[in-house]
Amino acid sequence: QVHLVESGGGSVQPGESLLLSCQTSGFPFSDTNMRWLRGGEWVASSTSAGGTLYADRVKGRFTISRDHNKSTLYLQMNNLKPEDTGLYFCGYGCYLGQGTQVTVSS
Repeated sequence: QVHLVESGGGSVQPGESLLLSCQTSGFPFSDTNMRWLRGGEWVASSTSAGGTLYADRVKGRFTISRDHNKSTLYLQMNNLKPEDTGLYFCGYGCYLGQGTQVTVSS
């Protein structure tokens, strides 16, 4: 059974940072292309081969990474802006976790 559990969200001020984690199980994580979404919007992707892609609005501020030993996907979010506020999900294919809330406000 596929499990995707996001964590690390919170309430921060503009300019601050958060590290989101997505603990996975039930599928071959190291062979799976993964992504982060905010609500229904794509944020970033990580391929099993180590490639990364970012939405223009987060490029240069967010970094997606993965630890195959821990079957965990990460999203380092720096210089956060109010427009980054939302519910962040990790997933692949048709599978998504339950999300972790990020709120950026002064």
